[in-house]
Amino acid sequence: MSDSKPRLRLPAAQLRPVLPLVAALCALLALWLAWNGWQQLRDDRRAQGLEQARDAAVQGTAHALRQQLDRLGDRLGSSTLQATLGIGDIAGAAAQLKAGWPQVEQVEILPPDLDGAYAGLPRTGFGRLAAAEAALATNAPVARIVKDDGVRLVLAAPARSGDRLAGVAYVRLPLAQATQALQGAQLADDSYLALRQGNYTVLERGDKALANSAEALSAKVPGTELRIAAALPDETAGAFGLDATASFVAALVLAGLALAAWLALRRNAGAAHDVAADEPHAEPTLAQAIQQAPLPERAAPAVAVAEAAKPGPVRIDRGIFRAYDIRGIVGETLDIGVAELIGHAVGTLMFEQGLGDIVVGRDGRLSGPDLVAGLTEGLRKAGRNVIDIGLAPTPVVYFGGFHLRTGCGIAVTGSHNPPDYNGFKIVVGGTTLSGDAIVDLYARIAEDRLHTADTPGTVVERDLGEDYVARIAADVQIDRRLKVVVDAGNGVAGVLGPRVLEAIGADVTPLYCEIDGNFPNHHPDPSEPHNLADLIKMVERLDADLGIAFDGDGDRLGVVTRDGESIYPDRLLMLFAADVLDRNPGAVIVYDVKCTGRLPGHILRHGGSPLMWKTGHSLIKAKMREVEAELAGEMSGHFFFAERWYGFDDGIYAAARLLEILAAKPETPSEQLNALPNGVSTPELKVDAPDGDPHAFVERFRNAARFEGGRSSTIDGLRVDWPDGWGLVRASNTTPVLVLRFDADSQPALARIQAAFREQLLALKPDLALPF
Repeated sequence: MSDSKPRLRLPAAQLRPVLPLVAALCALLALWLAWNGWQQLRDDRRAQGLEQARDAAVQGTAHALRQQLDRLGDRLGSSTLQATLGIGDIAGAAAQLKAGWPQVEQVEILPPDLDGAYAGLPRTGFGRLAAAEAALATNAPVARIVKDDGVRLVLAAPARSGDRLAGVAYVRLPLAQATQALQGAQLADDSYLALRQGNYTVLERGDKALANSAEALSAKVPGTELRIAAALPDETAGAFGLDATASFVAALVLAGLALAAWLALRRNAGAAHDVAADEPHAEPTLAQAIQQAPLPERAAPAVAVAEAAKPGPVRIDRGIFRAYDIRGIVGETLDIGVAELIGHAVGTLMFEQGLGDIVVGRDGRLSGPDLVAGLTEGLRKAGRNVIDIGLAPTPVVYFGGFHLRTGCGIAVTGSHNPPDYNGFKIVVGGTTLSGDAIVDLYARIAEDRLHTADTPGTVVERDLGEDYVARIAADVQIDRRLKVVVDAGNGVAGVLGPRVLEAIGADVTPLYCEIDGNFPNHHPDPSEPHNLADLIKMVERLDADLGIAFDGDGDRLGVVTRDGESIYPDRLLMLFAADVLDRNPGAVIVYDVKCTGRLPGHILRHGGSPLMWKTGHSLIKAKMREVEAELAGEMSGHFFFAERWYGFDDGIYAAARLLEILAAKPETPSEQLNALPNGVSTPELKVDAPDGDPHAFVERFRNAARFEGGRSSTIDGLRVDWPDGWGLVRASNTTPVLVLRFDADSQPALARIQAAFREQLLALKPDLALPF
């Protein structure tokens, strides 16, 4: 007995303190895994329910619209209506079309040339014309959501009498005809469904905070331009990578271990009680030991003072810090908290440079006010004073830095990107931040190297619109009136752009100049030819001298002529260069690697010094300051005037300078622009980068490619020039794509250069999807 009891008592004493902890830990882990598994099951059921609701809405919407379109087609094809059209009775045919059609609000048969409809603009609205033009283009009935006395569903179809086009039938119906299926869909409160057309949201249900991520689960409504977008909250991540079933199994195992530990604890407690009762020499309790003998004096143990814990890294996406600016997707990589951190970092940089005031403005995106609020809070934390100029084109923010002598400004803008993007273009001390300076902002945030002032900075509101218009009008006035159509793509330049051109003496017709962050008509990117289609039609219809297009934040310019030709920005730069060099012989003119090979010769012939540089507005501005250039331009439509202006990219000011040049000569604008040196070229061609990393692919291509007879330049990607043309492959710094462009003196030369690039690209990546 005396030999065995001490051996049994020692392990039990050691286990007793551990068993409660083991039991509790296993129980807590079991509860957590069970909760995680239940959350995953809930997410799966919610996702299935959302997909069913989305598909039901798609089918219901398609069915409702097909019924209406079939009814329109049947009525137009009826013998009675055909006979009425045959005798030219358009009004009678419209009345017959409307008779007995439930809920129809309006029926018209527009003349085939649509002249009357165009003449009524903008009063009659652009949506009606867009539907009519779509019906003519497809030669079939179409359904559209348009703004016509409110938001309505409209149908349009060619109205023919035999083989003759008698007109375009236009039928207006209540919006409910298109939305009733979505209204009736079964939807949980924490999910999201929306009916969308282009960038315009017609109707949305559920949690609207999920709107920005809804395109990932969208489904097209067959036979229409509509789609049903859908979104869910973030799914629960599986604990330790376990799915729902595995989580429940692990929870059961851990619950069993917790029970076993608890039972062991009970058994050990009973055994300890028996030993204490039966063993006369059992170890005394702590109270007994204290009574029996005083504790010996001991030296005070050394206490190690732990170093103060440093804050962990801030959770912010490194990928939003781009080469030229900061840009991300709202709700995913960008929100008010991220904006505050960025403002704090910029304010810290200003503090280190002894700069106190900064101008902040935003474009028309719906996320702009929140991001400005966060940005302002961060700047004020660093003790900087904010001058909030509200809705303003990016160049007006730049202008504010000079006009108010702050030297600092931040434009909150997503430029030409989709509506759910936004970002920041930043100027500190007169320098637009780019490259390492952008990366340094991230490092300051991640390493918590942010200055917090004892007293927060101030914030004031100010409108610089009048000052901006007056400054340009004081410098530029055109010699004769030109009739101009301005397409702002519903971007923020829609107000000031037309005002500036009117102030310098032009007659302006606005097109899509209402600021709308949904960009309901087309994407605000004039470098994409299809975005200029409506502008070309309007210039032709109104017999205007010129069409002017701005991008989403007004720092880029697009131009179309009366005869429908889009003038690429590198050709516009020829015109601007010749004008600037008349007053500044020998001046340096900077252009980016995507510009035509005919540009440097044109600059040289006019007495200038051409300099090719990297693509990117901030990189171009830095190079201009370095070489003291008077003018610069990019193929994307950025133009930088240092002569008579401040050297920043400004699409509105560039448009004013263009009209000044064109109005000074007797030839029409089209004649002058068409006379510029030209060849055969492609627009920017964009190809998805292998593995999503364009820079890595371009680096491999630059090292592997071999082109006979060509002169290679690696300033930005790989550009190869031949005597009769050139080709380029570079990595986009804003999206994960390769950017290609080709330019030549003739079509055969262009085909030869493209074939050479195709061969080299496919040798490196055989499955690369090339658009040529």
